[in-house]
Amino acid sequence: MEKSNIIIDQDYAALIQSIKQTVKSSQLKAHRAVNVELIKMYWLIGKELSERKKLEQWGAKFLEQVSKDLKLEFPGLKGFSLRNLKYMCQFALTYPVGLIGQQAVAQLPWGHIVLLIQKVKGGSLRDWYVDQAIEQGWSRHVLNQMIKSELHLRQKDKLKITNFQKTLPKEQSDLAYEILKDPYCFDFVNVNASSHERDIENALVNNIRDFLLHLGKGYAFVGNQYHLKIGETDFYIDCLFYNFKMRCFVVIELKKGVFKAEYTGQLNLYLTGIDRLVKLPEDNPTIGIVLCESKDEIVAQYAVDGMTKPMGISEYELGKALTQHLKMRQDQQLLSEKAVDPVI
Repeated sequence: MEKSNIIIDQDYAALIQSIKQTVKSSQLKAHRAVNVELIKMYWLIGKELSERKKLEQWGAKFLEQVSKDLKLEFPGLKGFSLRNLKYMCQFALTYPVGLIGQQAVAQLPWGHIVLLIQKVKGGSLRDWYVDQAIEQGWSRHVLNQMIKSELHLRQKDKLKITNFQKTLPKEQSDLAYEILKDPYCFDFVNVNASSHERDIENALVNNIRDFLLHLGKGYAFVGNQYHLKIGETDFYIDCLFYNFKMRCFVVIELKKGVFKAEYTGQLNLYLTGIDRLVKLPEDNPTIGIVLCESKDEIVAQYAVDGMTKPMGISEYELGKALTQHLKMRQDQQLLSEKAVDPVI
């Protein structure tokens, strides 16, 4: 009798868990549907306001009066401030053709869309950030960080140093190449160029949430100074991750200074060790990344070309070692942001 009750209890727990998942899934779908309708409404309002303002020339106070009337008509609804109406007009002008609900941008919250319209010029580049924000699940703050650090120059438009095409099947090779960045911008760690490798590693691990965020979606942290015993020798991998999107382990070796060709030999050994001692049969081949402060791209490409294991070479920038160009851009953006009210 007790055994039967235990079975019933287990079945009941499984039932409740299944119902919870169903409710959460339905809530998420409902939230997305509501968001799409809201974005469509903002686009339609912006389109009509832009057309009326253009055709009838009602003057500078036109939108201000519309804002007051809409607030009176819909006292329980937010989003009809003068500033937000201006953003709606910008939105409609930015996406002038077709129903906005049929485009990927409609999947993003309104604050994300306003940020993209304000800070990303060029339709194809904006579309790229839209796709990344949806795929990676970025908050508005994270999206802002990625735009400021010019992620597209490090990921979308960068010729990266890898041997993925030679060492991985095409589907996995394309995915690995796509998610690799160069350089990685670790502007969240409080270290400088004089810090030792282990200090930088510890700072990244202590800020593991931000570290994972900058690596990209799908990464799980396995450990740092991960112990491998190969033969009678002990080895310690700087950082070991698992990427659920690629379904493989990822070894990251952090190096100070300029890239040296011998780093790839060491990494090749670690990848072989993980593949033979840690990787499960259903996992894809382990991938390695050497992160260094700088590199001779020809030397780096020659070094990875001679390796049998999949690996890439990227640079990294620390919070106190950002390029002068990036600092100037950030200062300019801060000044412009002070002149604009925060997004509603």
